[in-house]
Amino acid sequence: MTKLSPRAIGALILAALLVVTVAFVGVLVVLVRNADEHDPVITAYAHGKTVNVTPYVYCSVRMEDCRYGQTVALDVPKDYPLQLSLPKQIADAPWLAQLVYALPNGDRIDRVISHADFAAGALAVSIDSHPEPDLRLVGVELQLPILARDKDTGKEFYLPHAAWSISTAA
Repeated sequence: MTKLSPRAIGALILAALLVVTVAFVGVLVVLVRNADEHDPVITAYAHGKTVNVTPYVYCSVRMEDCRYGQTVALDVPKDYPLQLSLPKQIADAPWLAQLVYALPNGDRIDRVISHADFAAGALAVSIDSHPEPDLRLVGVELQLPILARDKDTGKEFYLPHAAWSISTAA
């Protein structure tokens, strides 16, 4: 039997490492390509507390394959804003946010803001918790709307195919 030189042994080890590395990268590429795509998550922040907000509802734009979640609670004290960090999938889309404010007597006032109120592709949004002395923010629902049409009347309207819900009142 022929004895291999240290140089030949080193070359064989290097070749084996190269084969293992190529195989590992190939498996990794297949796993990443076949991985499930995750629903976008919003990060909400107020007064030193951060929560991740998963979708309350998330459907395809054809309103199929819907998944449902829950409203996330985050106390937003008076004089503190609610700050939302948006993932790129939402920031780059035409989104709407339904803001629900309460008056001291319990009456509700709805306001709407949209992507058009901010710089294009803005990744952060700040919402005033008390825009007027008697108003208190009690909830926010951020939506990704699609244009839908009523079959009977032919009227067009916006319908959210995805929404994230935050309750801001303690």
